[in-house]
Amino acid sequence: MNRLEHSDPTALPALKVAMLGCGVVGSQVARVITEQSDDLTNRIGRRLELVGIAVRSLERDFGGLDPKLFTTDAEALVTRGDLDVVIELVGGIEPTRSLVLQAIENGASVVTANKALLAQDGEALFSASERKGTDLYFEAAVAGAIPIVRPLRESLVGDEITTVMGIVNGTTNYILDQMTTTGADFADALKDAQELGYAEADPTADVEGYDAAAKGAILATLAFHTRVRGADVYREGITQVTADDIAAARKLGCVVKMLAILTTDEEGSVSVRVHPAMVPNHHPLASVGGAYNAIFVESREAGRLMFMGPGAGGSPTASAVMGDLVTVARNRVRGVAGPGESVYAQRGIAPMSEVSTGYFVRAQVMDEPGVLAAVASVFASHNVSVQTVDQSAVAAKDDEEPTAMLSLTTHRAREADIQAVLAELRAKPFTRGSLSVIRVEGL
Repeated sequence: MNRLEHSDPTALPALKVAMLGCGVVGSQVARVITEQSDDLTNRIGRRLELVGIAVRSLERDFGGLDPKLFTTDAEALVTRGDLDVVIELVGGIEPTRSLVLQAIENGASVVTANKALLAQDGEALFSASERKGTDLYFEAAVAGAIPIVRPLRESLVGDEITTVMGIVNGTTNYILDQMTTTGADFADALKDAQELGYAEADPTADVEGYDAAAKGAILATLAFHTRVRGADVYREGITQVTADDIAAARKLGCVVKMLAILTTDEEGSVSVRVHPAMVPNHHPLASVGGAYNAIFVESREAGRLMFMGPGAGGSPTASAVMGDLVTVARNRVRGVAGPGESVYAQRGIAPMSEVSTGYFVRAQVMDEPGVLAAVASVFASHNVSVQTVDQSAVAAKDDEEPTAMLSLTTHRAREADIQAVLAELRAKPFTRGSLSVIRVEGL
């Protein structure tokens, strides 16, 4: 008798589920599994039984969960041999990588939210999963509750995706939004984010772009059917974004956002980059504020699609984990596995130097005749076309030479060419102070 013929799914053997980690997200997942047991049983066709939770220490409050579920021996839990699903919510690379591989080798399907592990070692994990005929699902690894992995992995798999551009880190979006709407500087906005729980005590992974780069690698792998690792992603953080940059963006009718940008060029190579950028106010991503995430997808047949929602937090991320758990459990009941890694294309990875986009450049220079023409000549000599120029005097003391601030925007240009412009300007005797450059996207 198959599942569809059985009128009472509770009479069937339960699917055994184990968890690695029980922090903010894990505790929410465990709560949903236990409190919504009947609904989940009806959706899946079999009951879920949470049989173990591996944690670092037993000296803690388990939030009403059965203390007998908890263990510090994660290896023994994942190798017990009777698990149907392992939910990995520990994070990091090791020992997590070894534990996930052991779970797969012992026949369990895996649901994970570990973007760093997938970006670095996705090939090994998917190879093991395919060999064992199990599932590896990871919706929660990118953009919290936003369903983006499954649309790229399944819904749009018959289409050709040309661009993915989005806000994939809620912490940086909150900080930049605060700088834009309240006038706060970076340090104050970061402190506010930490007090609200949007940023960790050590915010490096977020503000320096490592988190977004890992997510970009995962999305690019899915979108372009090419294995992209975290190390392949060009990365810049937001720590150098200033109030002057925010003001300049406003004057241009833009806002500054931290973006992950995934594209293909005319030769078919893949470009994946993460950095702050000015986005025109009319672009859909410009209005995404607070700690929200939003991902803009453009494909050959479907056209432009937008996915938006909470990008982090216990409940939103738990929702994504539970969606994967139900899907994996249904596959288990049917005796099938979902889609594996699709990397048949194996396109080349384009270097950042070959990327073309618009630029905003700010330079403090001597305020005297001929300087503006000399600056324009530097741009022209490197095949960079200037679109707009704004010049304003810089207040100076009586004993200081007069200087001016030049703010220039360019038409689309190669990264290598704009870097050559900056290098030459820095060496010019008329340049005073540091140069500032921010890319302009979405025009």
